[in-house]
Amino acid sequence: MSKVNLATALTICAAALQKGREISAAPLTVAVLDQAGRLVSLQREDGSSLLRPEIATAKAWGALALGKPSRLIAADAENRPAFIGAVNTLAQGNIVPVAGGVLVRDDAGVVVGAVGISGDLSDTDELCAMAGVEASGLRPDNGL
Repeated sequence: MSKVNLATALTICAAALQKGREISAAPLTVAVLDQAGRLVSLQREDGSSLLRPEIATAKAWGALALGKPSRLIAADAENRPAFIGAVNTLAQGNIVPVAGGVLVRDDAGVVVGAVGISGDLSDTDELCAMAGVEASGLRPDNGL
């Protein structure tokens, strides 16, 4: 089973930020968590606003905590707002239910970590997260 270690996390961050520059995204912040939800790498581009590290980390952490990409958590928030509200209370506000948090899977489909990005529109954040994970040789899972 592959793991999200520092080398992998740095590859994910570099490729995600590169994708952001290619598509002229706003300044991004990338958080990469391991399978246990521990922060492995946090990269914040110059000009990324003050709260972006917390948002990026919460997108990734929520995906791991609920076992689904943050895009699907957003759909749950629309369909079952009381449930997601209660879960977010249990999580001490550490879930951000919008696209931009993707699960990282190995070749066997096992979740080995998560990536959260914040800085641009949520769909753009997600696109950059997907590119970062793909560059690492692991499989991104955004729920689509």
